[in-house]
This record gives sequence, C-alpha cells and structure tokens, in this order.
Amino acid sequence: METAEEDQQSIFNQLIKTGTKTYFGIEHGFENIKSYEDFVKQVPIRDYEDFKPYIEKIKQGKHNVLWKGQPIYFAKTSGTTSGVKYIPISKDSIDNHINTARNALLCYIAETGNTQFASGKLIFLSGSPELERVGGIPTGRLSGIVNHHVPKYLRSNQLPSYETNCIEEWEEKLDKIVAETIHQDMALISGIPPWMQMYFDRLHEKSGKKIGELFPNFSVMVQGGVNFEPYKAKLFESIGRKVDCIELYPASEGFFAFQDSQKAAGLLLNTNSGIFFEFVPAAEIFDAAPTRLSLKDVKVGENYALIINNNAGLWGYNIGDTIKFLSVKPYRIVVTGRTKHFISAFGEHVIGEEVEAALMEAAAEENIHITEFTVAPFIARDGTKSYHEWMIEFENIPTNIEVFAKKVDDNLRSKNVYYDDLVGGKILDQLHISVVKKNGFIDYMKSIGKLGGQNKVPRLSNDRKIADELKEWVSTFSAAG
Repeated sequence: METAEEDQQSIFNQLIKTGTKTYFGIEHGFENIKSYEDFVKQVPIRDYEDFKPYIEKIKQGKHNVLWKGQPIYFAKTSGTTSGVKYIPISKDSIDNHINTARNALLCYIAETGNTQFASGKLIFLSGSPELERVGGIPTGRLSGIVNHHVPKYLRSNQLPSYETNCIEEWEEKLDKIVAETIHQDMALISGIPPWMQMYFDRLHEKSGKKIGELFPNFSVMVQGGVNFEPYKAKLFESIGRKVDCIELYPASEGFFAFQDSQKAAGLLLNTNSGIFFEFVPAAEIFDAAPTRLSLKDVKVGENYALIINNNAGLWGYNIGDTIKFLSVKPYRIVVTGRTKHFISAFGEHVIGEEVEAALMEAAAEENIHITEFTVAPFIARDGTKSYHEWMIEFENIPTNIEVFAKKVDDNLRSKNVYYDDLVGGKILDQLHISVVKKNGFIDYMKSIGKLGGQNKVPRLSNDRKIADELKEWVSTFSAAG
C-alpha cells in the first residue's frame, strides 16, 4: 500500500528490460524506451484483435514473441467480437494468478482473526481443469488452469472432486457438486454470484434448509466476475445469516485487485504483482490518441478504462473494463462497467454502474429482490417514442410495477444528465420493464450453450440481439415507467 508508485516504476523497468529482447520489443523500439513517456510514444493501446497476429506466431511454435520463451498456458476465453481468445500466461505471470487469491485470504485472516474456515471444506465453482493443447501449449479456462495450482495444504479440503470438476455440462456438474458437498462441513464457498445462487438453490431444494443452517461452519464467501450488489440480497437470504465476503477482481489477462478489508470500501489495486497499469479517461478510450496516465496521476472519482502491461507479454492492452478510484492512499478501486457495454443509442452514454445503482436503490426501497437483468435500447419506427427496455427476472415482483419502473427511471435520471435531458425533453420515453419468467435467464443461457462456468449475461447492450433472443422467456405482463 505504501510503496505502490515505486513498485509500479520498478515493474515498468523490469518489463521493458525483458521485453527488449522479444519480437514485439524489437518491433516497437524498446531499446530506446527510457521513461513512461517514451513507452506511450512507442506502444499504442491495443485490444485482442490487434494482438491476434502475435498470438498466431506463438501458436506456430515461435519463441520470444511477446515475452521470453513461450507461454506455459493459454487461458481460453470468449470475446464479444473476437470469438475465442487465447491469453498467454507465462512462467513469470502465473504467480499473479495464484498468489493474489492467497493474499486476499491472508489479509482477511489478519484483519478478522478467523482462521477456522481453513480447516473446513472449501469449494471453488470453476471451469473444467482438463486442458487441451493449442500450438503445443496447454490451454483451458483460467479457473481450470488455476485448479492445477491449488497449494498442497488446501488440496485435502478442496471440493468437488477432480472428476466432477471435469464435467462440461453445467446442470449435470451442479447435481454432482451438490451430492458431494451437501453432507460436508463447508466453510468457504467461492464462485461468481449467479452460479453460487444456482448452487444454493439446488442445495435448498434437496435439504429444505437455508445454507447457513445446512453448513453451520460456513463463514466466508469469496466472489468476483460480476458486480456483487444485484445478487447480494438474494444470496444472503438463501444463506439465512451473515457471512463475511471477500471480493476478487481476476481475469484471464491478470488478477487486478482484491478486497483487503472488511471495513474499507473498494478493492486494493494489485500494484506489486507483475502488472504495470495505465489509465485512460473512459470518454477518450476510442479516440485515436487518448490521454494515458500512470498510477501517480490518477484522480479519485474519475472513470478510467483499465490498460495493462504484464509479464506474460501483454503491452498497452485494453482489457475492456472501466474502473474508478475510491481512494489513492491506498489505491482502492471499484469496477464501473465495460468499455463496450454501455447504451448510447441516443447519445446518453449510460454505463453499468449507473443502471445497477438505479435498480438496486429502487429494489431496496421496496424490498424487491432481483434475480438477473439486462438493458437494451428500443428504437421506435412508428411515430411512438424510443426507450430503454429493462428485462428483469424478479424474485418477488413489485406490487405496482409502473411505480417501480418510475422509481428506477428517476434514479437513472439523477445519475446521468444526458439521459435526464433526453427523457425530460420528451425525446425518449421513460424506461419500460419486461418481466422475465422465473429461471428465464438460466434457460436463455442454456439455449445458447453458455450455462455455467464463468459465463454471464451482459448488463448493457447497444443493440437488440440479447433482448430479442430473451423475448421467448418474457411474461405477457410488462410495464412502461
């Protein structure tokens, strides 16, 4: 915490030194880079599409392309525009993925004194650890790769079994996980919130008990991958009592931040773990020459696109997330959305943080629990007004959905001045809510072959693709605000 800026400078220097001898480093004149300012001039910001030619060289067996030698793994992940992405993990970068989760747990133990969970059973709801080979390099989901690196001292306590973890079909896998864990002393449960909820629901169906009663020593829930807030109320209702939460911010490209305190808001940026971070004001991310900042120049409350350079050879890599700093002493962040997941079909540029906060505030006020939701623009073509369509699966439907929709709309207007102007100026109609049937999102994900693992429904879209596909699971009852 105290040496974040110095650590970042040290990592930068080491990255450039090693990168100089790579194909990428030679191509980009790394031998002439003496400062961060030089680096910005030499290395443009890229996304995966721009990195593909380098990845193809690695697949062909070439060495020293992006980093020294060859990657020890490819993390396989699905991109919204790129199809399957192959993210390199090197011998140097694997520690970032493994040790960060450990550090989060150690911070938790140091602050709370709770060590009891470590002697109970632990579960991580993950992808299959079975790996294929691509260009001779072991390849699989990040969660499956990490599964191979669980420390020996935790192996005996880890569930489910390796065989169960290897099952690809999610519902079959979930049934097996429930069978293997329902009578165990579960103390720590980890995964992405929507799939933890499915696990809890299945346990409740089988046992008739709340999760906290079923597992009396369950005390720590570790989660990440999506914003926790929309899932929080329902998860805790399923548990039936308080448990501590540890939030993580991992991705195939690196483990970026983690919750280091139960008392402080936000996630501690992982400033000493092989990643040199850059930050671009979110409004400039699609500009030809955006402003690029290193850690020492960021400001609290600004929305930034997160750019990384790491010891697996990702250089000026736009991971597609936006973050905001809650503090700079220490550097704590919250994830605010995706650079490509926003709605600006009418010039409003509404981001994920705004829609989630607008919905959760209205839900809390009316004691409504939300299972899942997504938002898309509806562009009118018949003289009526266009609007945002909110497709929401409720745990308990509001007694007056028109009033609820109006509250959500008012909340969003208070958070986004452009949206407020469009609705106030009668250019956009107030938002419309389409009620998704119970388990509709699960059935939709199943229908497109993306149920389970680390897959999740995007909160925001700029087109109607997801919304139109979801129509099959919308009940006939819906409402305008």
